Amino acid sequence: MFGLGRPQPSSAEKIAAVENELKVVAEMHSRMVKICTLKCIDKTYREGELSKGESVCLDRCAAKFFEAHQKISDQLQKETQARGGGGFGM
Repeated sequence: MFGLGRPQPSSAEKIAAVENELKVVAEMHSRMVKICTLKCIDKTYREGELSKGESVCLDRCAAKFFEAHQKISDQLQKETQARGGGGFGM
């Protein structure tokens, strides 16, 4: 009645969706660390701590990475919904 004609996902499907989301987030984090480290950290490691420039660079790189990821995710979700794929709505 309230499902609007779509079958509700089972517990196993919900768990699989959450596990998949965790995998995607972990992969994104790994890519972000690799890309931002290559871009922002001096390879000679002259100091034990991050310099102010490195810290600012990492902060901006991470922010841009997440912003781009969010825009792509939003667009993919819109396209999926337009095709009638819907997702689980968690």
